[in-house]
Amino acid sequence: MTGGAVLVTRPPGGCRWDAVALGEVMLRLDPGEGRIRTARQLRVWEGGGEYNVARGLRKCFGLRTAVVTALADNEVGRLVEDLICTGGVDTALLRWVPYDGLGRSVRNGLNFTERGFGVRGAVGVSDRGHTAASRMRPEDVDWDHLFGVDGVRWLHTGGIFAALGEHTADVAEAAMSAAHRHGTVVSFDLNYRPSLWRDFGGPARAREVNRRLVQHVDVLIGNEEDFTAALGFEVPGVDENLTDLDVDAFATMIDAVVADLPHLSVVATTLREVRSATRNDWGAVAWAGGRLHRATPRPDLEILDRVGGGDSFASGLVYGLLSGLDVAQAVEYGAAHGALAMTTPGDTSMATLAEVRRLVEGGGARVAR
Repeated sequence: MTGGAVLVTRPPGGCRWDAVALGEVMLRLDPGEGRIRTARQLRVWEGGGEYNVARGLRKCFGLRTAVVTALADNEVGRLVEDLICTGGVDTALLRWVPYDGLGRSVRNGLNFTERGFGVRGAVGVSDRGHTAASRMRPEDVDWDHLFGVDGVRWLHTGGIFAALGEHTADVAEAAMSAAHRHGTVVSFDLNYRPSLWRDFGGPARAREVNRRLVQHVDVLIGNEEDFTAALGFEVPGVDENLTDLDVDAFATMIDAVVADLPHLSVVATTLREVRSATRNDWGAVAWAGGRLHRATPRPDLEILDRVGGGDSFASGLVYGLLSGLDVAQAVEYGAAHGALAMTTPGDTSMATLAEVRRLVEGGGARVAR
């Protein structure tokens, strides 16, 4: 493997936020152990592929974070805001859009999510058309002020936001370009969702958009489906059921990625083999400077709620890199945080830094008193 540049972040002094996420924040409605189709009660959480990373960095790792997004100004939007505030993520960059009373022109996204159990897989039903975030345009935010004056150290965004609306890929590109002008590191989670691209050009359009955006990325994150569907890189020997995920096959794929995209500093991917909804083999690898680092594998990991596990991996990895850890340590923090996040309900992590460190250091599940 040949390598990307050494990753350097600006120091924390003088920065308003350590990390900012650009993406949609939705209201998750959760039937608990039951099914959406038979639910009589739904618990609410906030969540979103990019936002979840900012929340994990704040609540688990203690960094100062904010989210750049838009919400329709109604009671649902204010509920989402309240949940974001509870998560400790700064709402100073939240853009409020007037609500028309019907949701015809702008609304807030909803995400109904079943956790799954055993042979019944997790199910997500998103209701996100015409959301305020999907209507964002590049000029909605003063990017040079955000990165040049507020001095953000890290920007995280991804393929979900890029696919939301007609102009959201342009918003992401404007943000990432400005970030680089001011020395801010950019991470991007490919997060390919077929439902988002189905009526928006399909896989071909997804590859076109994502290949344009990754030109502005320092740290690229994804899983086996993401790299294949969103960028066109195949993982040798992986079948359509995503079984028998061989690390050597991922090493071969990452070789191809960095040969084609030599500006990348870090390429990281999660490794998940689904044995059942509640038992997964879980791990991760990260490439940097010509070397591949593998996190401690966790075969037959017990899962309560898998949604957000990849986002929690990303936040642990970003924390490690922002904290000056080497990539081998950072990928361990990412994998451990992702594993812990999947032991609790909701999209977002309830883990503590002490718990992550304990798992990284080989600690088990004995009672802590």
